[in-house]
Amino acid sequence: MKAGQPSLTVFKQRVIRAFSDVFDNPVGRPAKKAIITVVGVCITCLGFVLIILPGPAFLLIPIGLAILALEYPSARKWLRKFQRILSASARKADDYFARLKARFN
Repeated sequence: MKAGQPSLTVFKQRVIRAFSDVFDNPVGRPAKKAIITVVGVCITCLGFVLIILPGPAFLLIPIGLAILALEYPSARKWLRKFQRILSASARKADDYFARLKARFN
């Protein structure tokens, strides 16, 4: 490292302090909420589009809901519901493949 260059930890601390200065003031909180809303809605909508089109829909929908759950309690409720549905589907798939394996062995 050259003389006069800050280390990575110093840079990281400055970035964290800058984000906290921006988002912890009354003007920055609505901006943070707007950014989280736009990013979360875009990722969730992309996930729903990818249900029809080929793509990782069941990966993007929970990620989008998790981002929205940072600010919205109703999104947290939907995220938990989606997680329960995916867990039940995974259990059914495991049972099906276990029966299929037992049948052919």
